[in-house]
Amino acid sequence: MSETTMARRRTVAVIVALELVLVALGFGVARQVEADGAAERTPVANLLGPDFVDIRSVPSGPSAPATAPGAATGTYTWDCGRNENGHRNTANIVMAPGFPGQAHHVHDYVGNVSTAVDSTPRTLAVAATTCHNGDRSTYFWPVLRTVGQAGTEPTGAPGAGATGDATGHEGHDGEIQVPVEVTLTYSGNPRGNVVAMPQQLAGTVGDAVALTNGGTHAAATWTCSSTPERRTTAYPACPPGDRVLRIYDFPSCWDGRRTDSQNHRAHLMFPTREGNCPRNTFPVPRLRLALSYDLPPGVRFQIDAFDGQRNSPLTDHAFFVNLMPDPLMAKVVTCLNSGQACREG
Repeated sequence: MSETTMARRRTVAVIVALELVLVALGFGVARQVEADGAAERTPVANLLGPDFVDIRSVPSGPSAPATAPGAATGTYTWDCGRNENGHRNTANIVMAPGFPGQAHHVHDYVGNVSTAVDSTPRTLAVAATTCHNGDRSTYFWPVLRTVGQAGTEPTGAPGAGATGDATGHEGHDGEIQVPVEVTLTYSGNPRGNVVAMPQQLAGTVGDAVALTNGGTHAAATWTCSSTPERRTTAYPACPPGDRVLRIYDFPSCWDGRRTDSQNHRAHLMFPTREGNCPRNTFPVPRLRLALSYDLPPGVRFQIDAFDGQRNSPLTDHAFFVNLMPDPLMAKVVTCLNSGQACREG
């Protein structure tokens, strides 16, 4: 074989080798672009788990009902802090007064600082309060815990970020999150005036066992700060910079007789979508309790639910017991019925 022929073959071999290297590099880049593109297309909610939803995919709720002439269009907002003092326990003086409750279902409180398993109407009526206007009512809900970053695999019970602790109880070992803001607002009724709530009136929204109880009383409490009109029963994946919100709209149609009932709902019911109260009930101030949490995107969180409820967002709930002094409640009613926007504290 001549030297010229050998030189040509070496040149061809080098060219082929270079082409193979370029093809390999191109394939690698294509795979990386494909992977990066897939990461960009994968919603954060999918990474967080099946209990999460991208808030942008949640439709807006129904518009506010039309207001009748002379109806109570006012609002009354007041400040009871955000549980900076760490008032927490497992008691539930509405559903199970006198019983300590499950050890791994913890409530946050604002308002009455004495609310505990041994509370009585008399002890509550003379206790101190975190509310700046002197409201001694108690307001409480299950704590919210963080449980890990998106992309990490959950352990323990099914559901988003479920984890287990050393006692065998699952989903209760994350860090408790203190809300950055708690807002309490009373509003009126679009169909007419409201009457005063009686002392000791108890209110319930949501259902702590909705996952196994059919979900009839589940409430859409979850949303984000930039989209409060989009409410869901799933944990929301919020845009960067948004806060996670839990909004509890309590029932506001009182039967005029009882302060509580066997199922803790029949004495205080929800109005219709148009704002009308059911027959033989009367509109009272409607409480909205809004909790705001500053949680970075990609962090899993869940409520401290009962064992067996898989920390499901469907089971979110809250309670209040009205202990506003009568003069303060009268002030609230006047504010709502006169159409004022009142704020105290």
